[in-house]
Amino acid sequence: MAFRERTGRPQREAQDDLIKKLVEVRRVAKVVKGGRTMRFSALVVVGNGAGEVGVGIGKSAEVPDAIEKATQEAKKKMVKISVLDRTIPHEITGVFGRGKVILLPGALGSGVIAGGPVRSVLEACGIKDIRTKSIGSNNKINVVKATMNGLIALRTKEQVAAMRGKTPEEV
Repeated sequence: MAFRERTGRPQREAQDDLIKKLVEVRRVAKVVKGGRTMRFSALVVVGNGAGEVGVGIGKSAEVPDAIEKATQEAKKKMVKISVLDRTIPHEITGVFGRGKVILLPGALGSGVIAGGPVRSVLEACGIKDIRTKSIGSNNKINVVKATMNGLIALRTKEQVAAMRGKTPEEV
C-alpha cells in the first residue's frame, strides 16, 4: 500500500537543495459562536544559499500542514538578492510596519552578527559576513519582512551603472 493511499496526503518531494528555516509557529484563535477555533500559523524562510531567498506564512489546523503551506509559499516568492562576495554591497535599512532592520556590510571572516529572525533570512540567502541591528518591532513577521525589504533594495555598482546608462567606473 502506497503512502498516499494510507494517509490521503501527497508524498513529500525529493530534496531540492533548498535551505528551509522555520522561524516561528504560533497558535492563533478565531472566536466563533460555538467558542474558539484553534489553528496554527507558521513562518518559514527558504533559500538556496546562493543569493535567492523567499518568505512564506501558512495557516492550518495542524502544525505540519501549516509548515508545508508556508514552505510552498516561500518557494513561490523567492527573489534574487545582490550579494558581493560573502557580504552585501552597501549599508541599507529595511522597513516593514514598525520594524526596522539596519544591514551593514561585514569584514571578511566577521560572520553573521544578527538576531534570530534576521539570521534565518541571511543564512538561507547565503550571506556569510554581515552586521545587523533590529529596531522597533519585535514581531518576528515584521522583522523578517523588513529584512527582506532591505535585501531586495540592495544594488551592486554594476546594477546602478546599468540603470543610469553609464559604466561602473563613471558611477
